[in-house]
Amino acid sequence: MSTTAVRVDRRWWALGLIALAQFIVIMDTSIIGVALPRMQTDLGFTQESLSWVFNAYVVAFGGLLLLGGRLSDLLGARRVFAAGWAVLLVGSVLAGAAEAVWVELAGRAVQGVGAALIAPSALTLLMTLFGGNPRELGKALALYGAAAPAGGTAGVFLGGVITEYISWPWVFYINVPIAVAVLIAVPALMPRAQVKRGGIDVLGAVTVTAGLGLAVYSVVRAPEAGWGSATTVLGLVGAIVLLGAFLAIQARRGEPLVRLGIFRTPDLGAANVAQLLLGAAWIPMWFFLNLYLQQVLGLGAFASGAALLPMTAMIMLMMIAVAPRLTGRFGAKAMTVTGLVVLGAGLFWLAQVGPDGTFPADVLPASLVAAVGMGLAFIPSLGTAISSARPEEGGLASGIVNTSYQIGSALGLAAITAVAATAGAAEIADRVALTDGLSTAFLAAAGIAVAGAAITALTLNRRRTDQPVA
Repeated sequence: MSTTAVRVDRRWWALGLIALAQFIVIMDTSIIGVALPRMQTDLGFTQESLSWVFNAYVVAFGGLLLLGGRLSDLLGARRVFAAGWAVLLVGSVLAGAAEAVWVELAGRAVQGVGAALIAPSALTLLMTLFGGNPRELGKALALYGAAAPAGGTAGVFLGGVITEYISWPWVFYINVPIAVAVLIAVPALMPRAQVKRGGIDVLGAVTVTAGLGLAVYSVVRAPEAGWGSATTVLGLVGAIVLLGAFLAIQARRGEPLVRLGIFRTPDLGAANVAQLLLGAAWIPMWFFLNLYLQQVLGLGAFASGAALLPMTAMIMLMMIAVAPRLTGRFGAKAMTVTGLVVLGAGLFWLAQVGPDGTFPADVLPASLVAAVGMGLAFIPSLGTAISSARPEEGGLASGIVNTSYQIGSALGLAAITAVAATAGAAEIADRVALTDGLSTAFLAAAGIAVAGAAITALTLNRRRTDQPVA
């Protein structure tokens, strides 16, 4: 079936499947949040190592996204999309059945591999189906973009329901029937693409994933081992060496995982930096806000998940109805900068939480402000990063921007976890100290968002007047 043979109505059904893919891969980062305390008790995680239930997924996800994008360009996005769902299914079963820490982390890593195949191929399919019409592309990107934060926050809610009323393994098993349904639907809805000639840079994929994983591990361990300890210093030096080796490999290979020249494309690098810092501010906010709701305010799993639903509604409203229209009028740069500033303001507000706070006064208004900022910044920076590349490198551009967001999320969470632990976040029994640590985490995330706004203002040059008004 050629691309032109896909009927208009079928294209929009296909978009639903693509949005579902984005929803699920992001939901899988957050659905474990509410379940973490019970997983900690059942499997024996320490408070410091608990973040690896998140990081094992995100490091594999972010580290292999570039490979996923390259495979999409070579093998065809539909094939890679389907393969990713099959791998995600296997990882979900493994993580749900785990009875030991290492099995749980292995399952989460396999889930991350599946997500790394799904995410760039989904964006490539979206551009294949809608890239010829700027107005339709704007609407498609808005729906796709809204699926990400919706999946993140809805994951918290679903995780609360499942943990409270069923059992935590089902936060993973929920993927199984969804994956089966998607695999059945893919042949009927997604366009085929011919297999292209080209090599696959496995060594590049290994070095970048190992480098990112070592960097995250070193930062997470730093509060316990000491920032000046040999373990921390050697780990960070090793990460730098591995990432430097990755760049050297890419520069010398005839068919690299990443054509380094792509970063000379106007605005592509700047838009990816914006996405990286957006993830580094947003994901830690979600992680520590969930801990504040449960460990300080004492909300149960279901109530904690429900408390974050207003954020989901606000983000979806901003991304679908507001951000595309404002981007068409004011341009991607203005909206990305504004969104990051508003996100920073919401995070600074959250940093004022106290040990005797309440959800209506201390969490709800600040979280809604943060959601407005996320909704304004995400779509224009994502659209700029993807549309800046050449059409034949759509999978690569998709992999790069997804990598930027996910690695920003992992490194941001690792760094802020270390800062928060130093400030008292590891003291679960002392509610005052715990709150001080969480407040410090929100303040650090606010700083990242504001830094992102400043960097974007200085580096993003183009005023995107070709963005459609929805």
